[in-house]
Amino acid sequence: MTAMVVGSMVGAGVFSLPARFAQQTGVAGALISWAIAGTGMLMLAFVFQQLAVRRPDLDAGVYAYAKAGFGEYPGFFSAFGYWASACVGNVTYWVLIMSTVGAVVPALGEGDTVLAIVLSSAGLWGFFLLIKQGVKEAAAINRIVTVAKLIPIAVFVILALFFLDPHAFAQNWGGADYAGSLFSQVKGTMLATVFVFLGVEGASVYSRHAARREDVGRATITGFLSVFAVFASVTIVSYGIMPMDEIAELRQPSMAGVLEHAVGTWGLVFVSVGLIVSVLGAYLAWTLMAAEVLFVAAKDKDMPRFLARSTSEDVPVPALALSTALSQVVLVVTYFSEDAFNFALDLTSALTLIPFLLAALFAVKVAMGWDRGAVGRRTGGALPIAALAVVYTAFLLFAAGLKFVLVSFIVYAPATILFVMTRREQGRRLFSPGEAVLLAASIAGAVLGVVALAAGWISI
Repeated sequence: MTAMVVGSMVGAGVFSLPARFAQQTGVAGALISWAIAGTGMLMLAFVFQQLAVRRPDLDAGVYAYAKAGFGEYPGFFSAFGYWASACVGNVTYWVLIMSTVGAVVPALGEGDTVLAIVLSSAGLWGFFLLIKQGVKEAAAINRIVTVAKLIPIAVFVILALFFLDPHAFAQNWGGADYAGSLFSQVKGTMLATVFVFLGVEGASVYSRHAARREDVGRATITGFLSVFAVFASVTIVSYGIMPMDEIAELRQPSMAGVLEHAVGTWGLVFVSVGLIVSVLGAYLAWTLMAAEVLFVAAKDKDMPRFLARSTSEDVPVPALALSTALSQVVLVVTYFSEDAFNFALDLTSALTLIPFLLAALFAVKVAMGWDRGAVGRRTGGALPIAALAVVYTAFLLFAAGLKFVLVSFIVYAPATILFVMTRREQGRRLFSPGEAVLLAASIAGAVLGVVALAAGWISI
């Protein structure tokens, strides 16, 4: 299970870090960003660890915690948001791999041309057909791929340290003129740090497969600590290779461009091959995870019953098909965005914020003794940890800005159709008074988002 978590966390996103950070912040801001992100995500990791032990009856953690703490409709939104974030995240993988190949095939651009989208679509549905046949070896494949993709990352960090230029590092310390104030620099990188840490909750999603609940929490913490140093190192050492503004202009995967600047063409090729391997493993892990969320929610009768179907190979084909379909829609949308990769990255992060916030708030309830289903004894550190996790996720919502909050509403609001289908299947009242208020708020946010896009107040 630890390997599955580490494998899902060390995804293709790490190969994009140098340029993404250099577009927003200098060395000082990057260090502060990682300190905040590391502390906040560690608190969330502890939250999932504690909830796995205190509420062993809850499977598919992120979704189940929101439902247990705040009711069926918030739980539904949490399940949908987490599922949607996984689907959008998968789009970033295809954009990255097409951008990588685009270095030698100009027609692919930076993963945002018509040809790139057509080929990516073929990849999407090709993986669907592959997984549909059954992937019992997924965990073993993920372990192999994790080791394979860690090699180029480790080589990159070692070589970057060897070729590090103290003068360039010092020049990049405060950030380029375009980066703005230190607070703006830190704020601008928050969504990127969320993206690369996605997977910290991975063990709780697969908790129904764990032999012991203690293993869920242990895998979560081990996975987090294993990759934190990797992410921070890749970012920081890059500032010692070339000027910040030049890093910011590198095509993705920018880690390849940095290593090429240091050692020559073989560095570009080496990292590019590592990216392709990373995409294959990360895409498999996240596609299975996305389908698992829908499948478990349907088994709990919180999604339409057709999503609870699975084959004799334990593959939830309807959930897998719907996941692939959403990725396909987002892939087409990236064609109309200003920056396909960064748009998909930021939207992925923004969609996870509500599920993470609800899980953290539920941890507060458990720590306060307000949850009747909790087992075991309360510990003194549980409440401060949960409170810090709440503060961190709330800050992330602020950092996301109005643009991605509104775009998230556009994604969330139509999802209520699935909720209505579920209630009708069960012959129940569609919405309680409280749920109707949430519905009205989500629709209002979606309408405002559509108007803002149409009027040009925000852009993707």
